[in-house]
Amino acid sequence: MPASKIQFRLLTEKDLPSLLELYVQLDENNKNLTAQSSLPVWEEITKNQNIKYFGAVDSSNKDKVVSTCWTMIIPNLTAQGRSICFLENVVTDAAYRKQGLARKVIEMAIEDAKAHNCYKVILQSNCKRTEAHKFYENLGFDGNLKKAFDLRLKN
Repeated sequence: MPASKIQFRLLTEKDLPSLLELYVQLDENNKNLTAQSSLPVWEEITKNQNIKYFGAVDSSNKDKVVSTCWTMIIPNLTAQGRSICFLENVVTDAAYRKQGLARKVIEMAIEDAKAHNCYKVILQSNCKRTEAHKFYENLGFDGNLKKAFDLRLKN
């Protein structure tokens, strides 16, 4: 894909159907998500100025979201009151990988975290995604500094 056709920007409600299609590549369990059923969640997200969805959008392909991540800036009492940025759901469409799109999207998120005086960006990744871990380490993330724990809550 020509780089001039890719736009890097914050995602909006009009991107929701395409974003949800991309999330199926992140996790097959997302295949039943629809824009209509997800709209109330999106509306709740957009009420919070601390949550942002960054994306690479292919304007030559019906404004298809081809790479994304989202962040939440979390106020913090420690670290001299500097906030923490939580970054999650990094995914790039399989047909668009190895073009630097995820790098650019994550760099946008990191720059936003810096602009909000965050002292760190936290990124979690599935333990089995070792290739992705190398990519994150190349961006400056340290997978050995802390250990994350995940408690899944059942409905």
